[in-house]
Amino acid sequence: MRKKNPIKISICNELFQGWPIESVFEYVSQLGYDGVEIAPYTLADSVTEISPKRRRAIRHVAEQNQIEIVGLHWLLVKPEGLYINHPDEIIRVQTQEYMEALIHFCADIGGKILVHGSPHQRTVQEGWDIQEAWDFAKETFKIVLKTARKREVLYCIEPLAYTRTNFINTVAEAIQLVKELRHPNFKMVFDCGSSSIQEGSITLPMLRALESGTLRHIHVNDANGKGPGFGEIDFVPILKLLLKNAYKGYLSVEVFDFSPDPQTVASRSIGYLKGILDTLTENS
Repeated sequence: MRKKNPIKISICNELFQGWPIESVFEYVSQLGYDGVEIAPYTLADSVTEISPKRRRAIRHVAEQNQIEIVGLHWLLVKPEGLYINHPDEIIRVQTQEYMEALIHFCADIGGKILVHGSPHQRTVQEGWDIQEAWDFAKETFKIVLKTARKREVLYCIEPLAYTRTNFINTVAEAIQLVKELRHPNFKMVFDCGSSSIQEGSITLPMLRALESGTLRHIHVNDANGKGPGFGEIDFVPILKLLLKNAYKGYLSVEVFDFSPDPQTVASRSIGYLKGILDTLTENS
C-alpha cells in the first residue's frame, strides 16, 4: 500500500508534452503522486469540444490509477482572445462564458479547484485605467462564481510576479480581491517561484496567506522555472511552515523549464519533497 503523505502532492500535466493523459496518470501514480493538475489546452483547443463520454473516461482512468484530478490551471491559454478585464464588454462576456465552461469541465472530471493564473489574459495594457481593470475583473469573477457554487468547485486567483503580469502580483493584492468579492467559492493560490521573485521571500507571504484563511492550493517550483530541488529555493522552511499550520491543500509541482525530460523532473521533484516531509514528520 502507498505510504500516506502528510501533505498531498500533485503535478501539472503540461510537463508531459505529447503524452496521452492516461499515460500521465499511470506514470505519476507509479512515482507516488496523489494527484494531477490539468492544463485544459493540452486536451483540446476548447473544453467545449470534449464530449461527456470523454470526460467520464478521463475521470475513470484517473480513479483506476488512484490519482485525484485536483483541478485545472492555465485556464485561458486557448481559445485565443480571452481576457478577464478587457475594456471591450464583448471580449469579457466571451471570457466569462468560457470560464463557466471550464468550471463545468472541471466538475465533470472530478476536479475541485480552478487556478486562475493566465497572466497574458489579465495584464493591464498601456492606456487602460487600473481601477477600471480591477472592477472589470471583479465583475467577471462575480458572474462565473455563480456556476462555481452550483458545481461545488473553488475558483482561485494566483498572484504572479511582475515578470509575468502587472495585475495581482502580491499575496496582499490577492487577499484584497478575495475579501472584496466575499464569495465562499473564491480563494487564492500561492506560487513559490513567483513569490520569491516578487516579494523576495516565500515564508512571510505564505504565512500571511495561511493566516488570512484564503489559501487553498500551492504551486511548488523554483524561481528559475524548474521544479522544487532544481534551484536555490530551500523548501525545508516552507514545508515546515505548512506542517506547523496544518495545511490541508495540495502541493502541486508546476514547472516552466521542462529540461532535461519529464521523467527526471517528475521523479526528482517528488523525491525531494517527500524526503523533506518524511524527515520533518519523523522529527516532530
